[in-house]
Amino acid sequence: MTNGQPTSDRIMRLITGYWATGILGTAASHSLFTHLEDGATSAAHLADLAGISERGAQALLDGLVSIGLVEVDGGDYRNTAEASAFLVEGRAESLSGFAQLKMGHMGSLSVLPEVVRTGGPLTDAVVEVADNPHWEQLVQAIAAQSVPVAKIAAETLRLSEAGEISILDIGGGSGICSGIWLELNPDARATQLDWEPINSIARRLLTERGVADRVGFVNGDFHTTGFGDAAHDIVMYSNIAHQEGPEDNIAIFVKARSALKPGGTLVVSDYIVEDDRSGPPFALTFASEMLLKSRHGGTWSRADYHAWLTKAGFGEITFQSTPSPTTLIFAR
Repeated sequence: MTNGQPTSDRIMRLITGYWATGILGTAASHSLFTHLEDGATSAAHLADLAGISERGAQALLDGLVSIGLVEVDGGDYRNTAEASAFLVEGRAESLSGFAQLKMGHMGSLSVLPEVVRTGGPLTDAVVEVADNPHWEQLVQAIAAQSVPVAKIAAETLRLSEAGEISILDIGGGSGICSGIWLELNPDARATQLDWEPINSIARRLLTERGVADRVGFVNGDFHTTGFGDAAHDIVMYSNIAHQEGPEDNIAIFVKARSALKPGGTLVVSDYIVEDDRSGPPFALTFASEMLLKSRHGGTWSRADYHAWLTKAGFGEITFQSTPSPTTLIFAR
């Protein structure tokens, strides 16, 4: 506001918001955050370490300062606390790979006006195609988002002291949740149910973590594949509900309840909006991605989940925020 009047600055930044995705993804692709973390403080030094032009390094630094990921003090550049925590390569929670992946998705937004008009994808729904080459990149890139969430869930469930338990990971993707939980509990075992191409990726990644010998894999579609009867202590349903419609989510919750042993817990992890859809921002924005990529998905409210889980027969339902866009739900 200037003299009580609105200005166009924020509107202009939103209109050109694709530059934030491009600058962040490009900086990640050239390891700029890692080089800054290792002590680089200038465009010249970054250019030398990254093998890029000094002019390009300066442009990226200017852009990163503008979006609040790099700070400049007395001419020296350094990562902000957020960039240090989530964009330095090699760290379990690094989102640098995800930043690069999403930069490649920008072109898909060009059809959004028509998708909004028709109410769904113009071609095959991306999230419903099993043999899709994009899974190889996607499941690994998004795994970092689940690291802090899986750790918080483990603390809440006291998994490290739970002993010999059985975990079912529905649509487990990279196997990140099972991997973290099995590392914390050497007596636990897990089963991942997912499409075969994705399970093959998870098997490789869990082998690298040293826990694959305690993970079984079921190749199939979780809509039609059985979950077992009173077979598991914990059932995980992570970052899937947003790609499903209400009826499918209720059906999954019914099957999950049947798969749980007495006293077992269903854990749901997803981007959840407030009941009046006033926030939070990330979950609200993500609804457009589901419109673009799924036939029935969206971002659902706490009231939605509570109603679905109650209908599925769960009596104790609690929500837990995390230091990320993800909310955890525990249902018993």
